[in-house]
Amino acid sequence: MKGLPVTANANDIKTLQITPPLYQYLVEQAQPPTPVQQYLIDRTRALGGCAEMQIPHEQAVFLKLLTRLIGARWVVEVGTFTGYSTLAFALGMPRVGRVTTCDLSEEWLRIAQDAWEQAGVADRIEALIGPAAETLETLPTGQMIDLVFIDADKTGYEAYWELLVPRVRPGGLLLADNVLYYGEAASPDATGNARAIRAFNDRVRADERVESVLLPIADGLTIARKLPERR
Repeated sequence: MKGLPVTANANDIKTLQITPPLYQYLVEQAQPPTPVQQYLIDRTRALGGCAEMQIPHEQAVFLKLLTRLIGARWVVEVGTFTGYSTLAFALGMPRVGRVTTCDLSEEWLRIAQDAWEQAGVADRIEALIGPAAETLETLPTGQMIDLVFIDADKTGYEAYWELLVPRVRPGGLLLADNVLYYGEAASPDATGNARAIRAFNDRVRADERVESVLLPIADGLTIARKLPERR
């Protein structure tokens, strides 16, 4: 059992409303982008509206830190886009580690691969093109995954979760991005992608294979730790 739900009130809200000056200060407290990361930020911004799919730099710093904290040697990522989060994971692991990342777009992958080559981490990254659910089913079974990052089509989150949770080692992490979905996931009347995310959040919260927390990082980030199997 996960316990009783918490009822929040206005006095419980300690998360600050982010203003542009406050956000600028927050970003300044993170390790600054490397020249390659800045190149990838600029290259992605030039794509136009779809650039919003790139995670913010401070989140990339956080992902790199988490990778190092758990000593991850195999990261599986669902949703590559232009490879900014992939790069963060690769920079956070030793040379013997690898990131397996999957996406549908070869055009965006070429941008990512260019940056990975410049950063000297391309040999740590395995990029797979195709429907994510099909790709995940083909992953080798001889090794447990240390860290998972789900940041792809929102209606597919629950399927990816079910495919990946059994493959993560006890103590390993599962991360899911955009779990607030512009704040729309909080509404019981949510529709479309927000409704899919709300259902996914309910599934994670009820999953007794993990312990989890949803944090207000960027558009919402769930961090779940795989628990030891019950005997």
